[in-house]
Amino acid sequence: MTDIAIQRITEHNRYEATIDGRLAGQCEYNLLREAIMFTHTEVMPEFEGRGVGSALARHVLDAARAEGLHVIPVCTFIAGWIRKHPEYADLVREDMRRAFNI
Repeated sequence: MTDIAIQRITEHNRYEATIDGRLAGQCEYNLLREAIMFTHTEVMPEFEGRGVGSALARHVLDAARAEGLHVIPVCTFIAGWIRKHPEYADLVREDMRRAFNI
């Protein structure tokens, strides 16, 4: 298993995942009053297939839950990840779930 380190870079509105100090992926967001809107997730090609996207998704959603924020999954990767992991569906407001097919 690869050690993936994830940190929030608030000045750039993104979370970054690194492996051995190298940028492996990122998840961009916009912070709203009571919600966080995830807009784009990207895994660098050389790190694909190593669980970076899933680690990012789990981390950012766990952080949103810890902060008491609703999630607006504009990013198709995050929306798809939530669909595959229904234990996170409650983070998306019920009135918004249909828009994201959750």
